[in-house]
Amino acid sequence: MAPWSATVARLVLGVVLVVAGVLKIPDPAAAERAVRAYRLLPEGLVAPVAFGLPVLEIAAGLALLAGVFVRTAALASAVLMAVFLVGVGSAWARGLQIDCGCFGGGGEVAPGETAYPAEIARDTALLLAALALARWPRSRLALGGRDDSHVVAASRGSELTDAR
Repeated sequence: MAPWSATVARLVLGVVLVVAGVLKIPDPAAAERAVRAYRLLPEGLVAPVAFGLPVLEIAAGLALLAGVFVRTAALASAVLMAVFLVGVGSAWARGLQIDCGCFGGGGEVAPGETAYPAEIARDTALLLAALALARWPRSRLALGGRDDSHVVAASRGSELTDAR
């Protein structure tokens, strides 16, 4: 991935994550309602997930915007996007009528007010961007000067040494 393409992917993904997280923080009850609407978690996990999700989104998004720990933030973002895709896909497949709560709000909506195809398309595009950044983290306008490839190279070197 060319450094400028990686920069655009990093900034877009970072902005989306920070905005999504920041919009959830002021209304924890809405965040809980959104998580509960998916009907995937036991009640005891709803509040911790509703609280922790925006924190993770903001942390990963800020790291991407700053260009630090890009590979780690991209992998965390990819996991988040995969979880979102499973959640939205599951809600759609089970016929639930919910707003995803991706940018605050969330919960049950009237029939026909869902936007599952658009949500899946958006999250798929963001997942692909996150995976590309995890593979090619070097970008322009980043505070982090290294791309983490030394960690991968070091682990490969130790695997070769262990194999001997």
